[in-house]
Amino acid sequence: MLHPAPVFPAQRHALYQRHGYSAAIRSGDLLFVSGQVGSREDGSPEPNLERQVSLAFENLKAVLAAADCGLEDLVDVTTFHTDPENQIETVMAIKDTHFPAAPYPNWTAVGVTWLAGFDFEIKVVARIPGSC
Repeated sequence: MLHPAPVFPAQRHALYQRHGYSAAIRSGDLLFVSGQVGSREDGSPEPNLERQVSLAFENLKAVLAAADCGLEDLVDVTTFHTDPENQIETVMAIKDTHFPAAPYPNWTAVGVTWLAGFDFEIKVVARIPGSC
């Protein structure tokens, strides 16, 4: 029986340490990635929304890479937004640069009132290539 194993990107940022959670957990052929935010190196929120969303995707890609995965391996995506109506154009423009063509992963967007100072968060489940 395989035991779940934590996965961290090469550059562990301060949020993981400060809040005591793993960037991702590998369980069998699946990778469960914790919500990734657009944090600066010290873990503080990037104030510019466009940059914050871009950093969240960069942080996500770093976690995926640590498990030998990429965006093409995503099977489930959930994003959280503090002001979806006013943020959606910015988020979609950045999303489209990372997913320019089908097939797309399934995606759920959720409006929330609080993200610990952040405006955007993305969490995913990926299938680890070659582990089936």
